[in-house]
Parts: sequence; structure tokens; C-alpha cells
Amino acid sequence: MTARLVAGLVQLSVGDDPAANLPDTMSLIAEAAGQGASLVLTPECTNISSSHRRWQQEVLRPEGADPTLAALRAQAADLGIWLLIGSLALKSDDADETRFVNRSFLIAPDGRIAARYDKIHMFDVTISETESYRESKAYRPGSRAVMAAGPVPIGLSVCYDLRFPQLYRALGRAGAAVLTVPAAFNDTTGAAHWEVLLRARAIETGCFVLAPAQCGTHAAEHGSGQRARRSHGHSLAVAPWGEVLVDAGEVVGSRVVSLDLEEVDKARSRIPAIHAEQEFLLP
Repeated sequence: MTARLVAGLVQLSVGDDPAANLPDTMSLIAEAAGQGASLVLTPECTNISSSHRRWQQEVLRPEGADPTLAALRAQAADLGIWLLIGSLALKSDDADETRFVNRSFLIAPDGRIAARYDKIHMFDVTISETESYRESKAYRPGSRAVMAAGPVPIGLSVCYDLRFPQLYRALGRAGAAVLTVPAAFNDTTGAAHWEVLLRARAIETGCFVLAPAQCGTHAAEHGSGQRARRSHGHSLAVAPWGEVLVDAGEVVGSRVVSLDLEEVDKARSRIPAIHAEQEFLLP
């Protein structure tokens, strides 16, 4: 495993038109690569932010026909980088499935898809009397954890997965050195929980955690009565000992960070909790 990895976190604020979102995304990927990043990461919902189902049915495509995926695969090959597309909203390839999929992709420097992961945990929550979400009504959950053989062993996840530590412990025990948590984290819960949960996942596993995020108010041009959604931002890179290495704040842009991968073994040798779980009886 290489001793050092330069990673670029891309922070976006996408609207509900995938074609309009793509140029800014590609520009920030190129910016991060130009600053030396060999692994660049984009947030959850890189292609679209929308809760208008008829509009989604009109503009979303299956994986093999999605123009955002095709363009970003070509860009990764052109730049010669590893690219973690945080997730894309896609139509399912299953003809009997009416729901979409929320799928993360790791793209290799030759443009091939090295790994894909469907978000397991759906954001079904009631934050307040006026704010609730039922992601499972529109998206089919995944059922399989994914370890990717990238520039280093990478454990994939997406957004709400962050609240389920057993997923990350399993990825850490499977050999992950880096955990990716691309997100469009809710503005209310993000302010309360985003940083502390990311730092906890890093500390619990002895992994670097890279979390590119959506930020700000997302433009909703299509669909009457659509509430403008806000995302928390604050893309973070967290070290295995829990230190925040990068915080991108609340603005669109890219940030680059150099990861000393020897810190993974150092953290795990100091506190080897990832490999010290004991069987116990439930109460």
C-alpha cells in the first residue's frame, strides 16, 4: 500500500437539472486533480437534487445510459485519476422495480467502473412536525457492503449509512484504510451530528474518513410546490485518530488533503478495538 495518498474533496450545490449540474462538477474535479489529487471524491446525488417524482422519471436514466456517469468516466480516464462519484440517482435495471437507486461508483484511472455500491440505509425520518423524509418510497435500498480495490482499500457508504456503525466496523475489519461517506446531509441534523459521527467512525475503525458533501439551498426549477432543500456542507477529511484534517465550510469548491497512510496502522496499534470485539448475550 502506498505510504501517502492525495485526495480531493469536491463540494457541490446541485439543482434538479442533471445537464446543468455536470459542467460545474467536471470543473471542480479538474481543479482538484490539478492540485495533485490522485483520488477525487464528489458528494451524494452528484447528478441531481429533486424530490419531484415525475421530473425524476423524465430525466433519470439507467446506469448504462446515464450521461453524467459516461462523462465522469471519460474525465477520470483523461485526467488519469481515481474518481469516487459519491452517488448518482438512477433508474433501476430491474424492469419490475419502480423505485430508483442511489448508487456510488469508484472509477479507475482508465475509466472503468472498479466498484459500485447501492446505499443500504434509507433516510426515513421525521425531523419535526414540518420536515420529514421517506427515501425508501422513491429509492430501493441496497443489501450488500462493498470494499473497493482502489489506490488503497476503500470501504464505500453513502450519507445516512453514517448512523449505522456496524457497517463501518465490518469494512474496517475487512481491511479498509479509507472509508468514504459522500452525503447530501440535512442542514438541521448536519449542524448537530455530522462532524461528531464522522469523527466517531474514524476513531472506531482506525480509518481515514473522506466525506464530500452537498451544501446550501438546491435549485428546484421543475415541479410546483417543491420545497427548496438545504444541505449542511462541511465536507470533511478525518484522520484515524479523529483529527479533522479538512473542513470545506459551506461554499462550493474543492479541497485537497494529503493522507499519511501509516497513521492507519499507528492508530490501530495504539487502540486495537477494531479486532477486539467479544461475543455477548443480549439483555
